[in-house]
Amino acid sequence: MRTNFKTIGLLFLAAISLVSCINDENDKTPATAAEFANVREAALDKITQEFTFTAENGVKTFTSEKGVKITINGNCLTKDGNPVTGEVKIEYAELFDKGNMLVTNKPTMGIMPDGNRNLLISGGEFFIKATQNGKELATTCNITLQVPTSLTDGVDTAMTLWKGIIDDEGNLAWQDARKADGTNGGKGGVEAGQNSYYVSFGNFGWTNVDKFYSDPRPKTTILVDAPEGYDNTNSAVYLSYDGEGTNALAKLDTYTAQGLFSEHYGQIPVGLACHIIFATEDNGNWRYAIKGVTVQANDVYTFTMAETTVGTEAQLVAAINAIQ
Repeated sequence: MRTNFKTIGLLFLAAISLVSCINDENDKTPATAAEFANVREAALDKITQEFTFTAENGVKTFTSEKGVKITINGNCLTKDGNPVTGEVKIEYAELFDKGNMLVTNKPTMGIMPDGNRNLLISGGEFFIKATQNGKELATTCNITLQVPTSLTDGVDTAMTLWKGIIDDEGNLAWQDARKADGTNGGKGGVEAGQNSYYVSFGNFGWTNVDKFYSDPRPKTTILVDAPEGYDNTNSAVYLSYDGEGTNALAKLDTYTAQGLFSEHYGQIPVGLACHIIFATEDNGNWRYAIKGVTVQANDVYTFTMAETTVGTEAQLVAAINAIQ
């Protein structure tokens, strides 16, 4: 009898524990929009490098952590239209893999001629800002980059230059930087060498070496339903195309009235093998889920909280980069 009571007691405690875990999961308070923005900003801050130089010393070349050579002419820098003298700070970030593209919210989505968006295959995303005493500077001549092609699976002569456009919500898309009059060349300022891309452009901000992803199969749209309490303000949904390496990341960048993340441009190939990624913030870490699928026309995919896991930024980046 005593054994039976002990067994019943243990079963009761196990049941209570299970119910408690379920309730804890169901009662999980979703991240706020600010918390989600903060974890993304922290990811970008972590990879931002800083350099300083004296403007009147003229041309200066810096070498980044990944071996990119950045050349800026200090004699071309201006502040409120006036030439700059004295110490200048350069902030620089570089992205070559989809894991870091995801945590910083810098996917490779290019704006097409009709205004729709499609996946880009990247030869590197770059951010450059020059400041003096906290005041942003401009330049009257070109900045140049020498980018090792080994960072993105070798040279690709189809790569051209793209300019980053950030909207009011902080989301980035890429605009073709080639000028209609051809004054910056047929590739917008990108030349492919044997081991490097040589890049030239005249503006600070976000710049990308890219080409459009191409697939002859029929196209469709897809929808994704996030866990309860999550929408496009406190979470995001991305796509990693299988077989495209680590230097491309698509994003479902619209949100429907029915509460679904949408790729509404109709650019997803039917039959595409890919991984859908749900990501949000959780107490300073990341909560995420990765679902491998083969796309069929007008698919709707659903994520539940039970499918998510919580991890550090490094764990999420590693998990995304492991998708091939």
